[in-house]
Amino acid sequence: MTTTVRMTATLPPPPVQETPRVPVTRCYRFELVKLVAHWRIRLLLLACWVAPGLFVAGVSEQSTLPSDTLFGRWMHATGWAGPLVTLGFAGTWALPLLTSVVAGDVFASEDRLGTWRHLLVAVRSPRRIFAAKALASLTVILLLVAGLACSSTVGGVLAVGNQPLVGLDGHLLPPADAAARVLLAWVCVLAPTLALAGIGLLGSVALGRSPVGLLLPAVVALAMQLAQMMPLPVAVRLSLPGSAFLSWNGLFTSPAQLAPLLTGIAVSLVWAVTATALAYLLFLRRDFTNPADDGSARRAVVAGVLPLAGLIAVTTVVVTATTSATGSGITKDKVQRSLATAFAHLYRMQTAQLNRPAVTEARLQATAACDKGSYRVAAEGPGNDWRCVVSWHLPGVEAAGSAVYQLDVTPDGRFVADGDGPKEVNGYFLVRTPAGDAPNPLWQFDGDVELLAPSKG
Repeated sequence: MTTTVRMTATLPPPPVQETPRVPVTRCYRFELVKLVAHWRIRLLLLACWVAPGLFVAGVSEQSTLPSDTLFGRWMHATGWAGPLVTLGFAGTWALPLLTSVVAGDVFASEDRLGTWRHLLVAVRSPRRIFAAKALASLTVILLLVAGLACSSTVGGVLAVGNQPLVGLDGHLLPPADAAARVLLAWVCVLAPTLALAGIGLLGSVALGRSPVGLLLPAVVALAMQLAQMMPLPVAVRLSLPGSAFLSWNGLFTSPAQLAPLLTGIAVSLVWAVTATALAYLLFLRRDFTNPADDGSARRAVVAGVLPLAGLIAVTTVVVTATTSATGSGITKDKVQRSLATAFAHLYRMQTAQLNRPAVTEARLQATAACDKGSYRVAAEGPGNDWRCVVSWHLPGVEAAGSAVYQLDVTPDGRFVADGDGPKEVNGYFLVRTPAGDAPNPLWQFDGDVELLAPSKG
């Protein structure tokens, strides 16, 4: 009996080919296409690139102007006032809502659709997914801001013209200078917009499909606006990223009031980096194998609210230690100096419009004496009970002129001066300008008190 032994050769297993990871650039293009494919994003882009221009052109042709808005009273005189009125509205309402719709929904949309598993299988890197989504939302937000700025500028210049702009201290800005400062003002508000975008990313990651995450940037912006309306210390005011939405006013004085603006920009960038980093860490620690793990209120409080509240405390201490921020920042000396400077510049403008002999600000020697409420109330802080008497001297006239103004000073340093006589100086009457008849420039005008400026000198 013969036994046959068969030898079976064992072949090695085929080599496993590792699937290459998708580069960030391809992920970014994919996420950008996904964002732009949404009908609401397309509608927002169209509205931002068309509506502001139509609004500015339409308002500029009306007989009634938004005089309660900064630079609104000059929309008949120059096309450069329109984009600044739009900027004031955008910082208050438009930009917080836009960042909510874009950044506040960029991660939550995957939770609602249940597509995280497919996205992770395709990309195989949570870090690349986060970077792509953050960059795509940032790109869309920049396009929206650019549309607001370009559309309102084109609408104002085409409807009114390229005339000089009256600054917040009454001096005239030539068209080229006005254009540069308008552009710089729009660039400066990108910093607080990025801070809101970072908060939107954090809310979208921490709260998942909850609608609270979508509304978080708008809610935070509203809270900061309410805080800016309260008589808070200037150090606390400048420690909020929303202060940069207001401090761009300092670009339109001579010399420019840069200290509050630079402080607000620095604080906003710190907030943007901190909120984005918190969102990044939360995203990497998320359990994607559990479909129910899409965020919780506890996680949002521990990883979002508490660190940002601590950031407010830290920035307040730093701003107090590195600047001259004390109290409200609004003192009697500052109000008197700002009012006298604006009055002198506008008096010279009125003189030219009435075809009177020219006079310089130096020869006018304008001064202001202000009090607040009564002698029992300290002349400092915001309020609508400021009363000032401006005095000046004309060449060849021995008696000094005087005019009374009622001032409404807001907590952020902006004030509106309302003429209270004599009528021939600061009353309401029309003067002839190159753009047509306009109200007396000394009747009502806007001014700005630098919160971080020294009280004297």
